[in-house]
Amino acid sequence: MKSLMSFSFCRVFLPALFVPLSIFLMSSCDKAGGGGNGMLHLKFSGWVSQPPKSLEGELPDTNDFILNVCSADGKVIYSGKYGLAPETLEVPSGNCSVSIRSSETFRPGFSCPLFGDDKCVSVPSGGTVDAVLECRQLNAGVRLNVSPGFLTEYPDGVLFLRDGSESLMYAYLENRTAYFMPGVISLALVRDDGETVLMTRVVEARDMLVVNVIVPEKMESGGGLSVKIDTSRIWTSIDCHLGEGASKGTSPENAFSVVEAKANPGLSGVWVTGYIVGGDMTSSAEGISFTPPFKSSSNLAIASRAIVLSKQSCIGVALPSGDVRDALNLVSSPDNLGKQVFLKGDLVESYYGICGLKNIKEFRWK
Repeated sequence: MKSLMSFSFCRVFLPALFVPLSIFLMSSCDKAGGGGNGMLHLKFSGWVSQPPKSLEGELPDTNDFILNVCSADGKVIYSGKYGLAPETLEVPSGNCSVSIRSSETFRPGFSCPLFGDDKCVSVPSGGTVDAVLECRQLNAGVRLNVSPGFLTEYPDGVLFLRDGSESLMYAYLENRTAYFMPGVISLALVRDDGETVLMTRVVEARDMLVVNVIVPEKMESGGGLSVKIDTSRIWTSIDCHLGEGASKGTSPENAFSVVEAKANPGLSGVWVTGYIVGGDMTSSAEGISFTPPFKSSSNLAIASRAIVLSKQSCIGVALPSGDVRDALNLVSSPDNLGKQVFLKGDLVESYYGICGLKNIKEFRWK
């Protein structure tokens, strides 16, 4: 067996979008109320409908996250997709537990970051409490950069990442990130004549490790495979620029979410994405219909979630006559309700009393 030299890794943390949480123990969430019911309002802090570009292709939008809400006595109040949950749940007064995950189950694999949050919320009888859920990464990622000389020097060698109970073979041309739950992971080189552990590391939630597996171009006698170390921490940050609309919203791939669109009235020819949630809009405070049948084909409303029952959570969309109206309106196409759509138009400050999107020029379905 050729000798193995020093090893190292480069830690990369996710953007500051994923803010550290206060973790609530479920044992502290067993206090029952004094009777009566209260209202629990659910909302996300962080991305709403579109994950950050760094996670594109690895994560469903938050509407597909699995939400579980239980009362202090263990009764299940809601269990299912976040996007299908009411914005406000009626719950027994007292403490209730709220848990959300981007996946129902997890086992080590490629391109499968796990996000979620757990909260214990105290709801007073007759009152309303906000439960703000945060998209926090719960597992750790590892990516290997393998030297071009690996196949030449170790033609029978295979690299494996392990967490004690599971193993992932890391192919030479693999460029995806492997994800493991917090704990001890190791990198092993397996050859016909045996196995050698190159690295052992304890990883925590949100750790993102890049491990450089290096083979010297000209190996000297006694030399061999190394895994170089850089103990510096690299922090990835998010820059916020005034006038960011100049780059945001230029295509369906970087479309404004409903929340972002509301913050940028006055922009023209931008893409906005949301779920069609209603129509028949008027100027009154509650002037919107969320259920069929619909009467007006000239407008509809989109929101960040598939089930929204508040006009103030929506953007009003004016449908110009022609192909756009024919394809999108809820009168002739009621099945459009609940679908995600990408729209290109002009953002206006007020349309039927809420932020609006007019002069639709293009649209795409997800």
